[in-house]
Amino acid sequence: MRSTRLALGAVMLAGALVVSACGGSGTSTDSDDVDTTVDGEGRTLTLWHYENETSAMGVAWKAAIEQFEKETGAKVEFENKAFEQIRTTASQVLNSDKAPDVMEYNKGNATAGLLASQGLLTNLDGAVKAYKWEDKLAPSLQTTATYDSTGVMGSGSYFGIPNYGEYVEFYYNEDLFKEHGVKVPTTFEELEQAMAAFKAKGVTPLAESAAEYPLGQLWYQLALTKADRDWVNSYQTYTDKVDFSGPEISYATETIKDWTEKGYISQNATGLKAEDAGVSFINGAAPMFFSGSWWYGRFVEGAKFNWSTGLFPGAEISPGSSGNVWVVPTQAKEKDLAYKFIDITMSPEIQNLMGNNGGVPVAADPEAITDEKSKELIANFNTLTEQDGLGFYPDWPTPTFYDELNAGLQEVVNGTKTPDEVNEELGGLYQDGVDSITGGS
Repeated sequence: MRSTRLALGAVMLAGALVVSACGGSGTSTDSDDVDTTVDGEGRTLTLWHYENETSAMGVAWKAAIEQFEKETGAKVEFENKAFEQIRTTASQVLNSDKAPDVMEYNKGNATAGLLASQGLLTNLDGAVKAYKWEDKLAPSLQTTATYDSTGVMGSGSYFGIPNYGEYVEFYYNEDLFKEHGVKVPTTFEELEQAMAAFKAKGVTPLAESAAEYPLGQLWYQLALTKADRDWVNSYQTYTDKVDFSGPEISYATETIKDWTEKGYISQNATGLKAEDAGVSFINGAAPMFFSGSWWYGRFVEGAKFNWSTGLFPGAEISPGSSGNVWVVPTQAKEKDLAYKFIDITMSPEIQNLMGNNGGVPVAADPEAITDEKSKELIANFNTLTEQDGLGFYPDWPTPTFYDELNAGLQEVVNGTKTPDEVNEELGGLYQDGVDSITGGS
């Protein structure tokens, strides 16, 4: 989600920019036109991504750059971009001659789907066939790689390629739990008991941010504890109307209010970003942090205390999906180099490296994963995929819902609006966004 990665962590068309001469299907590639033997001598690949250099993806992709340059003879011009920088400027940049050749982008209807529907991304069907990427992607991970002509994920052509999975889970500072005599929770009842115990000892239990994605992910997880797969499908892909006054969302928003009033969530969270929340956990200031697996490698590197992870207690569905995707802009100048680089990130060497640095690779050799913490991370993800428990991310349904959800939850935390008022407002904004995509049908 990061969906933001959000996340998003991302779903589709609306408020769209008018793209001239591009149509909604993107530039197609035929497998006969994709030569997997690439001579890059004297050429340069422009690459953008927003992963921290110590994260599993950052470590793996740095190695992929070195392998790519060695194999092809090409040079890589890499630019590390902030997540928000890419999210807010992608349409304008990709519709210009400043577009990179390959970049990491948020998957889902409101992001990759939106750009695909605007003709800003290259259709990758030919490259997928030539490089046999489909063989490396489980069906559940292909959902966020394919988009139809309106930008809805799960069908149509390939416009992005994920090389890792991700999901949202709890991170626990076990030293703080031990210091304060609190049990690491395994049930929802124990979770609330743990938060109450920490608060009673003067410790705010949750590292949180309402200015960016973590609080939205927690809100969505709370809704998912009351939801089933049909509700998720309705929310994400518009198979039915979503009632924002129904039990799922009402429970989520009321619980955020309740936990704030009890001091489990600090009101200061309204002005904090995801980085602030993550750093507070790394620094040992908070016993719990609920956010994405993309933080895992960074905590391995930076946390100087004993810590563990776990899925949200009692939940069968959690926010998660394939990871963000590699996309090739329509305006890219070195598309064959871009395809080759993507393929190298899917290679066993890079996948295994990612897995041993706290990532969730899509095509690693399980026997090659030797790091115990990495095994724990991958096992949690496998638990979700085996029970059809990937619920995607809260902001995916419309292009503007990420900011709208953050703003609504800030009102709840500040106490400036009631949960009912926020739910009514969010429901209207959600439906307006969906109607702009579906034509109100």
